[in-house]
Amino acid sequence: MQVLVVEDDVSLSHAMSSVLREEGFQVHASLRGDDGLFMAEQNIYDLIILDMMLPGMSGISIIHYLRSRKIDTPILLLTALDAVERRVEGLDAGADDYVVKPVAFQELLARARAILRRHGTLSESGDISVGPISVRPRLQEGFVHDTALKLSAKEFELLEFLVINRNQILTREQILDRVWGFESDTGIGIVDLYIHYLRKKLAGLGCPEMIHTVRGIGYMLKEKPHVPKNEN
Repeated sequence: MQVLVVEDDVSLSHAMSSVLREEGFQVHASLRGDDGLFMAEQNIYDLIILDMMLPGMSGISIIHYLRSRKIDTPILLLTALDAVERRVEGLDAGADDYVVKPVAFQELLARARAILRRHGTLSESGDISVGPISVRPRLQEGFVHDTALKLSAKEFELLEFLVINRNQILTREQILDRVWGFESDTGIGIVDLYIHYLRKKLAGLGCPEMIHTVRGIGYMLKEKPHVPKNEN
């Protein structure tokens, strides 16, 4: 799972990123609000950890903008101990929870996991499942029923993104940014190639046609595969 950390304190940003990576998260970080907003707008993250006071754009403004654009990525606020009114403003704007500075990292992780569970992204066991398919983020493993899929790192990231966003259309651009990164010079055709690889491996374990092509847009993992109607 991918987390965006938007925090202008370099030491705190590095420390949070390190703790999150140890828990199996992939972390992108921004030190400015306007840069963080650009990254958040791509709608490829599973969680945003957002400071309230940022250069370039405030955390409150970022929340208002994202929610006005119907981007519902969960947001965990970082706030000062005495910023009660700002916390209330942030929660009313659409943030999901908050952590008070100085940050206790165990609390940060616990609240992050709780948010992801509430959003249906994470189960109590830490697995993410759809139908017979499950992924285990901390181990970077995918399964069909109890049989392990032999996945490359990119195939795992692709499957994880599809499973987390089950029954939702993901554009090729979103998939490219999520799996290969914003700054990658890889062409968009790599997405179609890896979808082909993944479909082949899922089909070999009895999950054909779960990944649907949305013509001209991208792909969607459906919980129930499409069953053609019998015309006879």
